[in-house]
Amino acid sequence: MGVTKKMITPGNGTDKPKSGDTITMEYTGNLYSAEAAEHKGKQFDSSVGRGDFQTKIGVGQVIKGWDEGVLSTDGGMTLGEKSTLTITGFVSYLTDLWSHGKETDLTCSDYAYGDRGFPGLIPKNATLIFDVQLKGINGKKM
Repeated sequence: MGVTKKMITPGNGTDKPKSGDTITMEYTGNLYSAEAAEHKGKQFDSSVGRGDFQTKIGVGQVIKGWDEGVLSTDGGMTLGEKSTLTITGFVSYLTDLWSHGKETDLTCSDYAYGDRGFPGLIPKNATLIFDVQLKGINGKKM
């Protein structure tokens, strides 16, 4: 799966961050829970009430799911957009599984925190749900 994006409120439709841009985000992160409303389990972090989060995007300063979710998933985000990003912690790709006597080709990709997790907050290989709003790009605010 990697990362999926559900738009809550559209942005301005024109201003999109590019790899290397400094973005300003407001976010709340929850652990995925199949039983919880909107699959939002325990909250593990939030910038709400603490102050917006600034980072360079697309250069590996944040988890891969944020880089892809902001820059490219479903066309990427535009200034002011509010979306929910669902980010898997561990993705496996299997090819030729037991077919034609070939061995399985297994590759893994971490979009969240993978097998290291974040001790005390995020379990290993956890799927995460982030409510995010893109509030600024290189100093330009919504």
